[in-house]
Amino acid sequence: MGEPNKVLPAVELLKWPEFLQVVERAPLISIDLIVQNPAGQTLLGWRTNQPACDHWFVPGGRVQKNETLDAAFLRLTQAELGVALARSSGEWLGVYEHFYDSNAGRVEGFGTHYVVLAYTLQLNESDMALPLGEQHSRYRWASKAEILQDAAVHLHSRAYFE
Repeated sequence: MGEPNKVLPAVELLKWPEFLQVVERAPLISIDLIVQNPAGQTLLGWRTNQPACDHWFVPGGRVQKNETLDAAFLRLTQAELGVALARSSGEWLGVYEHFYDSNAGRVEGFGTHYVVLAYTLQLNESDMALPLGEQHSRYRWASKAEILQDAAVHLHSRAYFE
């Protein structure tokens, strides 16, 4: 753990070629958000980018260099759900590993390895402003049974319900 009251450097964003080198050589840390509505259905987005393109997937994203998990959770909930939420609003689900044959740059020869910190959230659809475009082209709510039976739901998202 960091020192109390220590100020961390600003979050560093890598240039695209440097980022792809990291993807090729190291695992990435990410947070997945398993968002459930009052009816017990889970939010899924249709992925528009790699990895997991053209599959239903839970919202989430990478933790950035020098970003605390609390700051990453706030940023990711804002970016993915349209509402910034504290990490304490989620319920810890566990650590998962995701291995993909593809990568965000669609470069041949290497895949992507994620170490995923998964959290569940209870939200009403009206509490969110779901963004379209960069990550997801559309959204849907699905029951556990639908998620487990639908081959278009990515296996890494199905794993949260098995």
